[in-house]
Amino acid sequence: MERLVTTPFGQRPVTLGLLKAAARANQAPALPHIDKWELLRTLCAARDAFAVTDREIGVLEALLSFHPEKLLGGNADMVVFPSNRALADRCHGMAESTLRRHLARLVDVGLILRHDSPNGKRYARRGHDGAVLRAFGFDLRPLLVRAPEIAQAADTARAAAERLRTLRERVSLNKRDAQKLALYGLEAGHDGPWEDLLTDLLVLTRSLRRKLSLAELEEVAKHVQSLLDRTLKYVSNAEEMSGNDVQTGRHCQNSNTDYTDLEPCLEKSRATDVDAQYTQDAADPKPDVPIPFGLVLRAVPEAVQYAQGSVSGFDDLARLGAFLRGMIGISTSAWDDAVAAMGAQVAGITICCLVQRIDDIRSPGGYLRTLTAQAQDGKYSISRVVMALIQRPEPVGRKS
Repeated sequence: MERLVTTPFGQRPVTLGLLKAAARANQAPALPHIDKWELLRTLCAARDAFAVTDREIGVLEALLSFHPEKLLGGNADMVVFPSNRALADRCHGMAESTLRRHLARLVDVGLILRHDSPNGKRYARRGHDGAVLRAFGFDLRPLLVRAPEIAQAADTARAAAERLRTLRERVSLNKRDAQKLALYGLEAGHDGPWEDLLTDLLVLTRSLRRKLSLAELEEVAKHVQSLLDRTLKYVSNAEEMSGNDVQTGRHCQNSNTDYTDLEPCLEKSRATDVDAQYTQDAADPKPDVPIPFGLVLRAVPEAVQYAQGSVSGFDDLARLGAFLRGMIGISTSAWDDAVAAMGAQVAGITICCLVQRIDDIRSPGGYLRTLTAQAQDGKYSISRVVMALIQRPEPVGRKS
């Protein structure tokens, strides 16, 4: 087949890039033959290096399907000449205007070449024996010539992706270690800037929800490592000062106070009634909740909307939880068991957390009994419940 490199048809101008691409296509390829589908998969991995999108690679895949052989090679049969309609059909019904735009992009980046006919149509001239003498369409030879370049770009892209994946794993593990160690220090009552550390980790968690470049992720990794180092230092200092594993245990309040008075009657669910019914155990001045009040308040904004007055402390949140438990269908017995197992403040805040997640919970009463059983076994942590709510993604369409 006679090969022609022609100037573009119509108003498309000749450019320096077009001339360079044509000259490069005439070079002898480093590989005499290559599997076209393997080359396409390699290009998928290297598409960022060639600035092509997945849609453009889809159009290239359709062009390759018109090439009758599995291997690209030689000089006689690498021009395909499908009509726009036939090409659009193999692109799953792509609009012709979109198809033309993607074809132009593939030409611009030098992955294919145009061989335009005198009238701009794509067709082939055949001899008396049916052999193609001259074809006008898209030349796939640049793919064969640039196969080593595509392979090298794919290797670089895969290595960068693996590095990004490894770095993201390390960030995730270090963040988890820092958060759990900070919660441990907070729950154990050790001295340390636990609230500041948890706030910094929360901000960092939100930044990880978007797609970060390698450079951005490296900066995040340094910040996470710094937070982890600080957390380890404070935890280590606290452990050395305590010198006794018993002293690091979580404070649990087990009072004989009658908490049935915390339960507001369904007939009297006003906030003033609940406030009058709520009594605080004065035998132990330490709070039941081993997490800063500000973090708790940030976790339950929807529950706080039901408060009749200001919410300025854990007692206010506990009263609010006692008020809300009847609204979400939790029985008196379930509430009493929760108060006995968790303490008044933790039980009330737990109710506020259930209100915050009420759309996701089928049976609030059954869910509370499960948490109560965990508290009785010493496995319930209100800190983890609160942090899980804070880190929960924003619902779609909700304004922050």
